[in-house]
Amino acid sequence: MPSGPRPARLTGAAAITAAEGALLAAYGVYLMVMGLAGDPDSPKQTEILAVVFFALAALPLVAARGLWLRRRWSRGPAMITQIMALPVAWTLINSGGALIAGGIAIGVVALAALVLLVNPTATEALGIGPRDA
Repeated sequence: MPSGPRPARLTGAAAITAAEGALLAAYGVYLMVMGLAGDPDSPKQTEILAVVFFALAALPLVAARGLWLRRRWSRGPAMITQIMALPVAWTLINSGGALIAGGIAIGVVALAALVLLVNPTATEALGIGPRDA
């Protein structure tokens, strides 16, 4: 395990990834409450969608914990989370209206996290070094 203090770039990537997971889980809670107590067109479909959001929230939350603890394996799931966010951002931007701002925010945050994750300081802190040729 790498020693020394955790770099700010790695802490930032962990915080962004954790925030994304928390937002996905919060939306899952919202959907679950609406499915159980609200009046959706299809309560069963709303509850299943909530479970899907809980499952989607698991990947970034586990990755964020791994980044925080400086686990080498956590970089891959964190990067996958950011790469998955980019098409979502693109779709929101192309939807128009108020969704454009949300799409821009998601895209900027995902790109920022990717930059933090590929930074040499962060990779060295995770114990990922350059490959031998």
